[in-house]
Amino acid sequence: MPLTPPPPVTDRAPSDPPGGLAPEHSGTFDAALGDAELLAARAALAQGRWQSARSLLLHTGDEWDRRGHRLTVLAADPGAHSRAGQWLLAEPGSADAATLLALALVHRAIRGEEDPEHARASCRTAADLAPADPTPWLGLLLLARALGPEAELTAAFKELRARHPEHHHGHHLLIAGLAERPPGGPESHEAYDTAERAAAEAPADSPLAVLPVVAYAERHRVLAAAGLAPAVPGPAPCAHWTGPRARRVLRAAFDWWLEWEHDEHPRRHLDLNHLAFAMSAAGRPAEAAALFHRIGAHATRAPWSYTGQDPWAAFHQARTHALAHG
Repeated sequence: MPLTPPPPVTDRAPSDPPGGLAPEHSGTFDAALGDAELLAARAALAQGRWQSARSLLLHTGDEWDRRGHRLTVLAADPGAHSRAGQWLLAEPGSADAATLLALALVHRAIRGEEDPEHARASCRTAADLAPADPTPWLGLLLLARALGPEAELTAAFKELRARHPEHHHGHHLLIAGLAERPPGGPESHEAYDTAERAAAEAPADSPLAVLPVVAYAERHRVLAAAGLAPAVPGPAPCAHWTGPRARRVLRAAFDWWLEWEHDEHPRRHLDLNHLAFAMSAAGRPAEAAALFHRIGAHATRAPWSYTGQDPWAAFHQARTHALAHG
């Protein structure tokens, strides 16, 4: 399928604040998660300069988790589709430019600004240009997670996993979708089983060790939306997080973090926030306090938005309680 970059636009999004991250108490979340090189490239892209993104992706190479993280963050900029189109005009056939365009169109489709079929076609074009790269399939996975159908979610995940079996973002998206299926019992659910199996099959130092906690957080989201779980974290432990299986999952994930934490993983702050959320909800302030110290300013919208509260307020409420009682 031929590449059809959209026409360029002349408006420029504002650049990021100095240092790339908003102040800790500003009530904002930054999807870049402290990646300084990504922050610089995103600021340049927002100002109409795609060359920094080109250099960033060239040096990222086949670090698939990092590549996926950087491309999804760059693609979220409202003008990214135009910048990627300009890049493609300058370098026709560039797999990096095509993938940035594809993910930008995915973001636009999710926001209701683009035909989803155009976004899907662009992802497939990018996949043809870089057959080993899981990132175009991440784009299809993001689209299926947001717009359906579920069959496309599992099909895209299968292709993505064939290219990178430990893909962090891909597993999170799959688990979020599975968590919405009906449960088989109080502590039985397909999302739990899938997450535990992925964690068991991954290498010992893989961040997928935290995936079972993510599954419990996603189920909490579903239960809270149905009125079957309270807004947490709160002063009392939530029953969802205190059953035998949940306790085992939390203990295993926290122990893994103590032994194996990798400061270099691009999405490590998301795992830390899930762990802090879980420990807070389970009434374990000492463990939560250690995690909040490690998180610092890098709060993430998920899972704090799962409480039904303002996510920034939920994060600070849980952190304040943990630091006071941990």
